[in-house]
Amino acid sequence: MRLTLQTDYALRSLVFLATAGEAGSTAQVISDRFRISKSHLVKVLQRLRALGYLETTRGRGGGVKLACAPETIVIGAVVRQTEDDLALVECFNKQDNSCPIIGVCGLERKLGEAFAAFLAVLDGCTVADLALTPGAWARLFPETR
Repeated sequence: MRLTLQTDYALRSLVFLATAGEAGSTAQVISDRFRISKSHLVKVLQRLRALGYLETTRGRGGGVKLACAPETIVIGAVVRQTEDDLALVECFNKQDNSCPIIGVCGLERKLGEAFAAFLAVLDGCTVADLALTPGAWARLFPETR
C-alpha cells in the first residue's frame, strides 16, 4: 500500500502541530521544516480544517493549530478521510472491475485481510502517540520556539 502525498503531508502536519502545542504554527513554517510545496500543503491544511482537525486564523499573527486534542485524532481515520481511493487493486472496485479471474483466484480476499490489518494498526494509534518529545523537537528544529 502506498499513501498519497496528501495523506503523508496531512499526517506530518498533524504530528508537527501536536508537538507545537497551543502555539501552533504556519503553513510557511511547516512547509519549510519538511521541505515540501507550500501550495500543496495549504490544500492539505484546508482539507484537515474542513474535516475538523485544525483551526486556522488569518492575517498577521495568524496560523494553524489542532482543533482537538491529539489523543482524539486516530491515524486510521485520517488515512481513510484523506485517501481518495483505497482500492489496492482493481478487484476492490466492484463497478470498474474487469479482472477475468475475480472470485476464483483468492487474491482479493488475502489483500482485503492485509489491508484490514493495516488499517487496524493505524486505528490503534493517535497523533499523540506520534508526537515528538520536546528533546527530539529541539534537535530537529533548533530554531523553533
